[in-house]
Amino acid sequence: MFQSLTGAGADRAALVDVAGAAVLVMAVTAALGVAFLKAWGQPVRAFLPSIFLANNGNMGLPLTLFAFGQEGMALGMAFMVASAVVGLPALASLSSGVSSLGALARLPMVYAVLLALVFLALDWPVPGWAANTLDLLAGFTVPLMLITLGASLAKMGATGMGRGVVLAALRLSLGFAVGWGVAEALGFEGVARGVVILQSSMPVAVIDHLYAQRYGTEPRAVAGAVLASTLASLVTLPILIWFVL
Repeated sequence: MFQSLTGAGADRAALVDVAGAAVLVMAVTAALGVAFLKAWGQPVRAFLPSIFLANNGNMGLPLTLFAFGQEGMALGMAFMVASAVVGLPALASLSSGVSSLGALARLPMVYAVLLALVFLALDWPVPGWAANTLDLLAGFTVPLMLITLGASLAKMGATGMGRGVVLAALRLSLGFAVGWGVAEALGFEGVARGVVILQSSMPVAVIDHLYAQRYGTEPRAVAGAVLASTLASLVTLPILIWFVL
């Protein structure tokens, strides 16, 4: 993450803009999600995270790298970090029923981003030996993310596919619609526009199921949402990449 933010050559203003767009996308998606869940008669606490929290890491980052190169991955990182900083405490609070900001202190990405911001703000060059080491380690990131995603999905059952399919449809459709709308409203173009739309349209995050299982908030249905949205993305993502390119 540090290497992507400091070494990709992405415009600093673009990083901030994309991070702000991520927060806006999450807020609008959550608001619409609450309305849909109440109209559907389903528990907001259990199912809202599946609608607003997407898989921006394990799936989103490899796709932004594939579609837009290192600049796209840096902007994808900015989107993911902003989403995690806002979304993970919200996920923990909704799942446990207790307000929690402690989740932020346990996120390694927060410290990596803070360090990267210091280097960017002070215009410090990363020492050559450190840059080479980080480049080597960063090369493992995308393959490991894909392996982790596959391992996590393999452990899930398909017993909650009924409501899970509906949640998956809400996640993918609302994510795309809101991401496209925010990108248009903010006047984004090129790589920034593509990254915001792609990251907004990712399937349900695997971590949603982990919290649902831990706190007993409809874990089978949430697992179904993760599986259904991930399988559906095999069809939707090629279309999305064509759309943003």
